[in-house]
Amino acid sequence: MAAELNNTNTNESSNVASNDPMSGGPQYLPGVMNSTIQQQPQSATSSFLPSGPISSTSTSSQVVPTSGATQQPPFPSAQAAASTALQNDLEEIFNSPPTQPQTFSDVPQRQAGSLAPGVPIGNTSVSIGEPANTLGGGLPGGAPGQLPGGNQSGIQFQCPRRPNHGVEGRSILLRANHFAVRIPGGTIQHYQVDVTPDKCPRRVNREIISCLISAFSKYFTNIRPVYDGKRNMYTREPLPIGRERMDFDVTLPGDSAVERQFSVSLKWVGQVSLSTLEDAMEGRVRQVPFEAVQAMDVILRHLPSLKYTPVGRSFFSPPVPNASGVMAGSCPPQASGAVAGGAHSAGQYHAESKLGGGREVWFGFHQSVRPSQWKMMLNIDVSATAFYRSMPVIEFIAEVLELPVQALAERRALSDAQRVKFTKEIRGLKIEITHCGQMRRKYRVCNVTRRPAQTQTFPLQLETGQTIECTVAKYFYDKYRIQLKYPHLPCLQVGQEQKHTYLPPEVCNIVPGQRCIKKLTDVQTSTMIKATARSAPEREREISNLVRKAEFSADPFAHEFGITINPAMTEVKGRVLSAPKLLYGGRTRATALPNQGVWDMRGKQFHTGIDVRVWAIACFAQQQHVKENDLRMFTNQLQRISNDAGMPIVGNPCFCKYAVGVEQVEPMFKYLKQNYSGIQLVVVVLPGKTPVYAEVKRVGDTVLGIATQCVQAKNAIRTTPQTLSNLCLKMNVKLGGVNSILLPNVRPRIFNEPVIFFGCDITHPPAGDSRKPSIAAVVGSMDAHPSRYAATVRVQQHRQEIISDLTYMVRELLVQFYRNTRFKPARIVVYRDGVSEGQFFNVLQYELRAIREACMMLERGYQPGITFIAVQKRHHTRLFAVDKKDQVGKAYNIPPGTTVDVGITHPTEFDFYLCSHAGIQGTSRPSHYHVLWDDNNLTADELQQLTYQMCHTYVRCTRSVSIPAPAYYAHLVAFRARYHLVDREHDSGEGSQPSGTSEDTTLSNMARAVQVHPDANNVMYFA
Repeated sequence: MAAELNNTNTNESSNVASNDPMSGGPQYLPGVMNSTIQQQPQSATSSFLPSGPISSTSTSSQVVPTSGATQQPPFPSAQAAASTALQNDLEEIFNSPPTQPQTFSDVPQRQAGSLAPGVPIGNTSVSIGEPANTLGGGLPGGAPGQLPGGNQSGIQFQCPRRPNHGVEGRSILLRANHFAVRIPGGTIQHYQVDVTPDKCPRRVNREIISCLISAFSKYFTNIRPVYDGKRNMYTREPLPIGRERMDFDVTLPGDSAVERQFSVSLKWVGQVSLSTLEDAMEGRVRQVPFEAVQAMDVILRHLPSLKYTPVGRSFFSPPVPNASGVMAGSCPPQASGAVAGGAHSAGQYHAESKLGGGREVWFGFHQSVRPSQWKMMLNIDVSATAFYRSMPVIEFIAEVLELPVQALAERRALSDAQRVKFTKEIRGLKIEITHCGQMRRKYRVCNVTRRPAQTQTFPLQLETGQTIECTVAKYFYDKYRIQLKYPHLPCLQVGQEQKHTYLPPEVCNIVPGQRCIKKLTDVQTSTMIKATARSAPEREREISNLVRKAEFSADPFAHEFGITINPAMTEVKGRVLSAPKLLYGGRTRATALPNQGVWDMRGKQFHTGIDVRVWAIACFAQQQHVKENDLRMFTNQLQRISNDAGMPIVGNPCFCKYAVGVEQVEPMFKYLKQNYSGIQLVVVVLPGKTPVYAEVKRVGDTVLGIATQCVQAKNAIRTTPQTLSNLCLKMNVKLGGVNSILLPNVRPRIFNEPVIFFGCDITHPPAGDSRKPSIAAVVGSMDAHPSRYAATVRVQQHRQEIISDLTYMVRELLVQFYRNTRFKPARIVVYRDGVSEGQFFNVLQYELRAIREACMMLERGYQPGITFIAVQKRHHTRLFAVDKKDQVGKAYNIPPGTTVDVGITHPTEFDFYLCSHAGIQGTSRPSHYHVLWDDNNLTADELQQLTYQMCHTYVRCTRSVSIPAPAYYAHLVAFRARYHLVDREHDSGEGSQPSGTSEDTTLSNMARAVQVHPDANNVMYFA
């Protein structure tokens, strides 16, 4: 994928630091030192540096200048041997005899307060075996050469304390949907609950404990216990059962007493001190006592758990008809004090709740207890999710297949595609039978039969003991005198698959209260967004109304434990950070200053534009829809816009053909590669959502290494400057260019030395899919701006939350960084996405050690300072501007750059909220950043400003985005790998489906499938 560059950046990757801060060259070193910096001598050697000369292409703008690109190991485990190409490459670079290591002698000595392991800072000497920010001297870190995942008992890293509070930026007064919780002193009692049989859902367990309290009331006199639905019960005063285990027999009322017998045991675990929780809030002790926070959460969730349908930390109830009869969101308020959706019943949610496909929107509320500075907080937010409608299965089939019910009565069997679609939707759902009067027994659907009820047979044992084959239709007529109306439809197979229990769909209803865990369709997602999007002031009012109507003071369980809730939102002081200037290229070398998170590229050219001389167009839309003249006009307009942007597309495409179907993609691309030397780009016009997209990316990214840019047919027919500009933004970086960079002289001090930014993410298969693997992706910056990134990706075990092969992934990226810059990173900054708070400890212990191990594998004693930051978007904290003058946009959101690190943040640890983007629809959600490790001693201002600036470097648009670019890129890489795993033979007709369902597909060949072609991995193919 060779690309010609503009003359404006021939020294783009040179190691000579320019004196001109506007030059855009590497600005690793302080400006006062630039005049004395010399290019890194090519003869310098160490165990980190290549022994041979640098490739002559090292000053080009290609992301990886050498032809021997780093290859991925063929199998995703850390113990797997690397591929031959990678192994040879690493041996050449790192296994040479040890020599004098590079010391960055031409880099000025670090000042006191900046941290690199092994360099004395005050009275502290930091090394890989001695974490800098472990209190009291700390526990020993991972020993050099020790692989992560080994025996590491007693080795623990701890999150750093907050160094200070930020002060930069203009002040802004905010309200947060956090409500202060007053807790009493003293202790509460903790009991362990064991229910046998132990596979009951929480809802049933709550019924069992409720019956236990009623049947054995003498043990609970004047005591109101709270229960989490599993194994934890709390009481204010001790139960009169002592500290030994006590067993109880409980019978739930129902039709079958034999199946409703349970054994319950209670055992005292210990006392939970609420005083230590108060000490932690006030900073007197470092660790927040988890058991006390958990107890508080159980207490405040107990009542709503009894009244509503819990989903995670949210509660929902089914929609109810409004005045016009339309189903609208409910979750009505309860006088007993549950947090209820009074806002919904008050009229805010009168949108129709149906989503189609047998699904509907349920509205509710989220509730969670959070420790913060000086006090506990209750985070409350309005919430919505999709549930399956309670309806006859016949109507469900009609909705799923988008047919009228009358069409199902036409005695026409379902096609294979219709049956597969219906099976995917109903498998795993609970149904209840309707043909046995009041006995509405429930079953879980395990499959749908291939044959209809009139021909589907099962073994039926007669009274004589003889076994015959009987059809389902005949059995229902003989047994129940039911003449099936839909004997031509397939049956539901329920219960255990080997038992052959079949039910006609017409005698079944969908059980209410089942959450939809499958992915929504595009239409359903759009409907959901329209039904739930609220401007910031509207959302603020709804939350306030919800809390006001909840009447927490009337909650008997909160009252039992002496807990009170302040009904007013918490006011916090925030700051609005200044946006960074961005540097463009071309003759003018113009700068852009974002305004409310947006800037304009008109009159500017890419910092490093690529000349496109050999390119092609492939149109997979039908010719009657996208005519030749449409393609000609599209080409002309694209060339005009790209030329203005500094990425000239020269001449007509070398190839412009129509094509049909997935099967033509790979032969066409191979023809282009063989017949058009140096082809740089293939523009692919698609008719809409189609499996062709996945095949284009698979072939372009992994097979041939050709850059591809897909365009929707509607956008090719009706071109707009905005759409074409967005295409150019993506195409330029896919060809090795740079769109814009942060203005070097305004970047934080961490850029004074070589620094690499990592973005890490894991994507999991959809909920309900138990077979497909998870995909881990890591991207690393490849220049000093940072603007270019290289990626590495692995498949790993299903739903594994830790990046298992992180050591080797980081090592690959460090090698590529050196090849591009001739520098070893002195600092590493990691933005880790997709980590919940409950996973912080495990991720920190494993992944920090894995990064350190990667460094030590490259060179003994190589210990760059590491800053590891968890990025969270899936939370329910919302911020609202108190002063209307501070509200921005049509939705009256907080302005981009709004930062909060007081009031609602952790009492001792280093975290902050940052809203870095301009909200377009609905209420903006700030990202939550939690620093899990910091060797680099960054101040709050430095890290917040760095993070905000990194949100302006995303190449796909001229807007600041909600998370830093490296974390965003890691998500794109992992998502792209899903397309690389597409199994065309198992396509359902609803678009491409990632493989993993075929039995002969193994983890190892999946790992090979996601490995990107070296030519594609030289550039940002994922953009």
